Amino acid sequence: MRKFFQEIKADFKFKTAGPGQKLSEPSRVPKEKPKAEAAPKPRQAPTDEAQMAAAAALARMELKSKAKLPPSQEAIKNQGRRSLEDSHNPSTAQLAACFCLLQDLGSLPTEGAAAPSVSGVYFICPLTGAVIRRDEKEKHLREAIQAYFSVDPVAASIMEIHTFNRDREKARAGVETMAKYLDNIYLHPEEEKYRKIKLQNKVFQERISCLEGTHRFFQAVGFETKTLPVPGQETPEEYYVLKEEMLSRLEDLKDYKEQLLSSEPVRAQLDRQLCLFQPSPAAARFELPNDFYNLTAEEIKREQRLRTEAVEKASMLRTRAMREKEEQREMRKYNYTLLRVRFPDGYILQGTFYARESLSALYSFVREALREDWLPFELLGPGGLKLTDESLAFTECGLVPSALLTLAWDTAVMEDIQAAGEEQAPSPLKPELLSRVQTLL
Repeated sequence: MRKFFQEIKADFKFKTAGPGQKLSEPSRVPKEKPKAEAAPKPRQAPTDEAQMAAAAALARMELKSKAKLPPSQEAIKNQGRRSLEDSHNPSTAQLAACFCLLQDLGSLPTEGAAAPSVSGVYFICPLTGAVIRRDEKEKHLREAIQAYFSVDPVAASIMEIHTFNRDREKARAGVETMAKYLDNIYLHPEEEKYRKIKLQNKVFQERISCLEGTHRFFQAVGFETKTLPVPGQETPEEYYVLKEEMLSRLEDLKDYKEQLLSSEPVRAQLDRQLCLFQPSPAAARFELPNDFYNLTAEEIKREQRLRTEAVEKASMLRTRAMREKEEQREMRKYNYTLLRVRFPDGYILQGTFYARESLSALYSFVREALREDWLPFELLGPGGLKLTDESLAFTECGLVPSALLTLAWDTAVMEDIQAAGEEQAPSPLKPELLSRVQTLL
């Protein structure tokens, strides 16, 4: 892969010229006829794997900050674009586009590259309290629920049903049918027919048997499997049959039914990864890991195709609506956003959020970090825009996939505090946060 881009760079340097220069003319044919040489082998087109690798690198680098490139890189990028626009040779245009892309996105790893601002996206398991990586989340939840069977098998089976059945509508229909079975037993304990459930019954097969965790639930609440004869049928069939001792625990069955209906999926909570940094001029620079976005193989191909049209799009006259639509499309690629809030004394508070969370989550995050959470403040977005509507999502405010915000205290309140002559702490932040302040690299 690296060799492929190095060859592209070499060819581009040969075939293009800087501003004010002309393409070098081919050397004249010597008078003496040179010895016959083997025709050079034509360069092979990059393989599909190489193209997908380049596209994947491209997608990752889109997560970088929007800070302006250093002047030298900016000049090279502009030169490559001018060469592309002025060129009528398809092969040269392709080389120029690749070179621009390489310079613009830095898709090849280089020594001394900045470390990610966070190592990834993490979650907190509500059952164990463990902090787990995003890609380990489901496995950990399964193991935690499995371990909970030794504590409360009914609750654990209900967790399985609500957590691991992705089709929420199908899961709801199955849960309601199961609750009906239990309700019939509770209301009509003397009726033997309600205490038996034929496993091959069409309704049972279509609504219940297809769901994960349902069989373990029936076993946990007191059903056992039996093979029973069927009237008018030669072959017996399997049934779930309620154990006799459960007839004396009908109130337990009622509680199980209510628990089944009222439970919610077990969801790991997003770990904010709260960090506090010393004042730093690097606060606006973000290096995001791959966890902040998802791209399928088809999306990678699509992104590659879109990038080949990038130069043409840049030269088009687009309406405001077209630009906003494109920006929204870009926003939807991100699941998370990394936000920093700079305080008046320069300290920087950092946290990870869902891209579609509302501003109220960020305001709560900041208040929890203050010594006095009642102190009124407002947050200013990039460009000094006041973010006062806490119901807006981060995507709506342009705060995805990362942003640096500024905190401003309520001037009148701060003047009243100073006028009262009350002794103020050196920093409004909690001492436990200040004790583990870090340096932003």
